[in-house]
Amino acid sequence: MKVARHTVLTLIGVLAFTALAYASGGEGGEAHEGLPWANFGWRILNFAIFIFLLYKFAGAKAAAFFGGRRSQIKKELDELQERKVEAEKKLASVESGIRNLEQEKATILAEAKTQGEAIKAAIIEKAQKDALAMQAQAVTSAENEARAAFDRVRGEIADQVIEQATKIVREKLTAQDHERLVDEYLTKVVLN
Repeated sequence: MKVARHTVLTLIGVLAFTALAYASGGEGGEAHEGLPWANFGWRILNFAIFIFLLYKFAGAKAAAFFGGRRSQIKKELDELQERKVEAEKKLASVESGIRNLEQEKATILAEAKTQGEAIKAAIIEKAQKDALAMQAQAVTSAENEARAAFDRVRGEIADQVIEQATKIVREKLTAQDHERLVDEYLTKVVLN
């Protein structure tokens, strides 16, 4: 309100000096022996009435405009200050996030490395179990094949032994020896 009053008074002063300068000027270069005080007085009175009416009807609106503008500017400055504070908080948050980014990166890498080591250990353990199972299966298969081969060889040897024994017996055994052996065998079977 005080600023509006000073503004209006300054405006009145400027207009008053302008009117005085205009009133003191000559008319078409003619020399006057005196000042036309009556004309000057009417002009001053006219100007004062104009300023009074301007102040009376537009003074409150001008003061409200300038005062409102002042309060609006103050409000905008306060809002800007609040925004600045919020922006500084966000900046601090982002900066701390950036600082924490390295820690988070290290943590994630450590977790990934730990998980990788665990997966590696699990894969190795499974591979070892599978290898042991394959090895046991191979040993079992080898033993079965060896037994089968041994049984086959044994059977072949037995067949050859029987064949050779039959051949030897046929060559050396006479009909009498054959009858005597059959009789002895039957006697043993019957007696037992």
